[in-house]
Amino acid sequence: MLVGRHHLSPARIPGALDRSAYVVLSRLEAGGPLTARGIADALNLEISTVTRQVGAMRRAGLVERTPDPDGGAAHLLRPTATGLRRLAADRAAYRSGIGTVLAGWSTHDVDELNRLLRRLNEDIEQRQSGVWPRPPAPDRAASR
Repeated sequence: MLVGRHHLSPARIPGALDRSAYVVLSRLEAGGPLTARGIADALNLEISTVTRQVGAMRRAGLVERTPDPDGGAAHLLRPTATGLRRLAADRAAYRSGIGTVLAGWSTHDVDELNRLLRRLNEDIEQRQSGVWPRPPAPDRAASR
């Protein structure tokens, strides 16, 4: 609980994305455009919840609709340049916040924490039968 509150809370960052926008934008950035149904399935949410979230995100200029290249009736959603900039800024602020906590940790301990968190996430994904797409791992030195 403390990890989620310490330097990771949007309330600590003026103008930060709300949690749902951060998660949706992260998913779209990592895995590419999705329909609202695809987002709901990927995040294990009700479609009505995603529809409300995406509507607010579209009004804020964070995501945009694009035609389905396969010709389907549904539209794909993708982050806008503004959405990606705000996501990057929030991610940098979160990393900086957790970096201050880890600053006194040894490289070995930070690597071990990273390994165990990755294992925890992968085990959760396995139980949920869904894999979160991951972008290339950032340079650890840049994230501290």
